[in-house]
Amino acid sequence: MAKHTAPVKKNETVTLKFEDLTHEGNGVGKVDGYPLFVPYGLPGEEATVKVVKVNKNFGFGRLLHVKVKSEDRVEPPCNVFYQCGGCQLQHMSYDLQLKMKRNQVRNVMKKIAHLEHVPVHETIGMNDPWRYRNKVQIPVGERDGELITGFYRKRSHDIIDDMETCVVQDEMNDRSVHAVRRIANRLGIEAYDEKSDRGVLRHIMVRTGRETDETMIVLVTRTKKLPHQEELIRELTETFPHVKSIVHNINGKRTNVILGRKSKVIWGEEYIHDTIGDIKFAISAQSFYQINPYQTKVLYEKALEYAKVGKNDVVVDAYCGIGTISLFLAQKAKKVYGVEVVPEAINDAKNNARLNGMDNVEFSVGVAEKVMPKWKEQGLDPDVIVVDPPRKGCDPEFLQAMIDMEPKRIVYVSCNPSTLARDLRILEDGGFETKEVQPVDMFPQTNHIEAVCWLEKKMSS
Repeated sequence: MAKHTAPVKKNETVTLKFEDLTHEGNGVGKVDGYPLFVPYGLPGEEATVKVVKVNKNFGFGRLLHVKVKSEDRVEPPCNVFYQCGGCQLQHMSYDLQLKMKRNQVRNVMKKIAHLEHVPVHETIGMNDPWRYRNKVQIPVGERDGELITGFYRKRSHDIIDDMETCVVQDEMNDRSVHAVRRIANRLGIEAYDEKSDRGVLRHIMVRTGRETDETMIVLVTRTKKLPHQEELIRELTETFPHVKSIVHNINGKRTNVILGRKSKVIWGEEYIHDTIGDIKFAISAQSFYQINPYQTKVLYEKALEYAKVGKNDVVVDAYCGIGTISLFLAQKAKKVYGVEVVPEAINDAKNNARLNGMDNVEFSVGVAEKVMPKWKEQGLDPDVIVVDPPRKGCDPEFLQAMIDMEPKRIVYVSCNPSTLARDLRILEDGGFETKEVQPVDMFPQTNHIEAVCWLEKKMSS
């Protein structure tokens, strides 16, 4: 048999017409039927491309020059967009971003879930898809004796130090990072050097309550002591009256993980607060709390609509985190049971239930696939199960536990369309029918997409 070879060679320059987008937002063009994936290419464009990698069935290229531009090409407002990699889609109109994300969900529903006829609605976007992130975690480095802050260049640990602002971050977060950097430089606080595993300040994390304007600043150090702590606190609190909490986090390990296990409040409160809809949340340095509170409200309202919870309904919220969805559900349900593997998250969830005066919610620490069969043995018979798993999706044992509980309805909130589609196939085979899917754009300018899915128990004939 003749060996098939690609019609292009590495380092060759070709003219390409882009026909489509990958789920990562790369342009797709073909040379004699051979696909090339090219970052920043848009459908309908003709461009000169350098081939940088050749595989048997597809290759990768680098965009050199766009000859024919798409109407959807826009000028990125961020001056380091092409270096940073934190956002992938700023070169693309917001309309096209929303279409691309819907297509991504539709494609996996067909190819992985084999559910061709399930409606996938148009992506719900934001009126203003900028400045939505309420938390920043920014690395600290050193250049020419000066402490610098900035995100890493793509696929590196080289800090982009000419980054003065991040256009998807809350402006208060930006200003707080700059202030810490300026004060730390003046006080002579050393940056951490990951190569030598020496130095002090590793990361600056800032969280802001979007509805309350309360701010928490977290200083992550390699050392147990934070040098010039009192001066740092005084200057930060005098500069920013919105700051309610300053936390020192100690991470002495040689690791890529940002936060260490030990945190101590060195000024102010342990928590800041925020509200989503009518519900108030207390957020600590280590709490998981949704990054985009505007769209979180949209997402949870859709989940509530799909759950169709009545006043006599019992609901299970798996992977409940700090109780965000649980408390939304508890506004309508008779009783909500939340389960989560992280003990600190369950402590936060119980605290949030008390904060909102909700006594019809019960939270348990544990692995959902182990806890739910025990609940079933104890006679718990939920009307609705809501699940919001991590990117890897649901464990097969957990899917089986849901199927065995036989709720009338399942609402699946997903941050990864591929694992959603895989799990829907299993739930369909287990006796549930997927009714519809609603994509929600939680992370504009990036290739991430969330979706809410409504399933009903099939009626046995």
